[in-house]
Amino acid sequence: MLTYAIQDEYIARAEYYAIMKKFGNVKPFSNIVQAEEIHVSWLVPLFQKYGFKVSIDNSNDHLIIPDNIKKALEIGVQAEIDNIAMYDMFLKKDIPQDVYEVFQDLKSASENHLKAFKNNLSKY
Repeated sequence: MLTYAIQDEYIARAEYYAIMKKFGNVKPFSNIVQAEEIHVSWLVPLFQKYGFKVSIDNSNDHLIIPDNIKKALEIGVQAEIDNIAMYDMFLKKDIPQDVYEVFQDLKSASENHLKAFKNNLSKY
């Protein structure tokens, strides 16, 4: 679960940086990319505490950047919906309390990101 979570944060961070490189410093990507950095920093100590090797970030090898901002926002909406579902599934498992709390915080962040993507998408 930790590996899935950190890989998800890596890919989101890489995608948002790539989107900003292509389209400029546009919201909500410019705000959310900073959050992704924080999310990774929440997960790394859990890997260390439980004796797991922190996954390598090879997300740049898997990026597909859309042709326009509207499509990028649509992809962001779906990614956050998928993220919330992933954390819902993780939170039903028998996991240590500190892992539970980080996953709950990450789920809440995804809910906020979903709102931001939807709000910006509504402008199109």
